[in-house]
Amino acid sequence: MTDTVAEMNQVMAEADCLVNDQQVSTAIDNMAKEITDRLKDSNPLLFCVMNGGLILTGQLLPRLNFPVQAEYLHATRYRQETTGGILEWKLQPEADMKDRTVLIVDDILDEGTTLCAIADYCKAHGAREVLTAVLVDKDHNRKAKPDLKADFTGLSVEDRFLFGYGMDYKGYWRNAPGIYAVKGL
Repeated sequence: MTDTVAEMNQVMAEADCLVNDQQVSTAIDNMAKEITDRLKDSNPLLFCVMNGGLILTGQLLPRLNFPVQAEYLHATRYRQETTGGILEWKLQPEADMKDRTVLIVDDILDEGTTLCAIADYCKAHGAREVLTAVLVDKDHNRKAKPDLKADFTGLSVEDRFLFGYGMDYKGYWRNAPGIYAVKGL
């Protein structure tokens, strides 16, 4: 256990801060304004994608100036590893999506495989419209679909292994106050 704490503290000490806390907060403010403008009259159902979307959702919800039903789901490909595998549903959504606008909130759009699978699930369960919101869009050309973009994006960040604001490194540092890149990754 002590080795893990020492390793995680070293990862943070050596990490590059790509986006500081104030810049992230400004990005979330801007996202909230865009989402409010688009969804204020639509009675949306918001799904927080656990665990990554927890921090963003927690900061985004109080900034949304309209009634919103918020739920959560848990689908993962990483299982505390640094590379993704097969999609695993840990908790499927139970809320009725039929004829609703659904907003899926997650930490990052990397390749987008998980986000696309969740969106497809919502459409298959009757959602009228499925929109996505991510704090970070990782800048690369390995997306699951050509030109894949979230409907609402806070920041575009370089293609490195990121942690902070919901994104983790081996299950740790989701709580880091900014967006950090692991040294050398």
